[in-house]
Amino acid sequence: AAELEYESVLCVKPDVNVYRIPPRTSNRGYRASDWKLDHPDWTGRLRVTSKGKTAYIKLEDKVSGELFAQAPIDQYPGIAVETVADSSRYFVIRIQDGTGRSAFIGIGFTDRGDAFDFNVSLQDHFKWVKQETEISKESQEADTRPKLDLGFKEGQTIKLNIGNMTSKKAGAAKPRVSGSGGLSLLPPPPGGKTAVPPIPPPSSTAIANHVTPPPVQKSSNASSADILLDLDAPAAASKAPVSATTDLWGDFSTASSAVPNQAPQQSNWVQF
Repeated sequence: AAELEYESVLCVKPDVNVYRIPPRTSNRGYRASDWKLDHPDWTGRLRVTSKGKTAYIKLEDKVSGELFAQAPIDQYPGIAVETVADSSRYFVIRIQDGTGRSAFIGIGFTDRGDAFDFNVSLQDHFKWVKQETEISKESQEADTRPKLDLGFKEGQTIKLNIGNMTSKKAGAAKPRVSGSGGLSLLPPPPGGKTAVPPIPPPSSTAIANHVTPPPVQKSSNASSADILLDLDAPAAASKAPVSATTDLWGDFSTASSAVPNQAPQQSNWVQF
């Protein structure tokens, strides 16, 4: 895993001053006013890189890029990088060589903004390291937890009760055919026959006009002439009301003629 890690650059500052600092005699912290700030011991370029979870402060030559000193940082804030008590532009770092020897030196920036960028780059890197550690810890705890077996056992079944779905026996509702006038009529049932409307009975007028002749008996001695006379009798009787209707209109005419003519009244004016 270490071979797959690559080095990324977090911050680059072109001007940085390096100072030899006296050993700390108390626990009150470092003070930049105790250094010879007007006469730095070395001046060059500062570059902050990261490889994996470790950050590195590298002091390099401005022209050739040769490495002057390097300070690996495993924790921030910590003993590898400390701030001074009297300024925000100066820091104390612990440099190490390949043999394991270490020393504490002081670095300072001319611009206060460069010191701010240097501090923020280290804070962001170790904030990311903290998040990665928590994520890996949670994943390890999840692997150690007993896994739930949510599968069906042999022969185990479940039953779902869905109230909105209709059963197969009920079938789908039959569509309604809309007729005239906004009324909906049901279609005829399958395989059935349409009922034929009954024939209305003949009216009484038609029955009255239709005369069924009586059956002729072969044993009767009546002649055919007598039968014809019997058939003409109802026809003559039916003609009698017609004359009555004509007499009614005659009564109206006689009544109007019977009214005496009134004498015309004189239109004489009477003076009072």
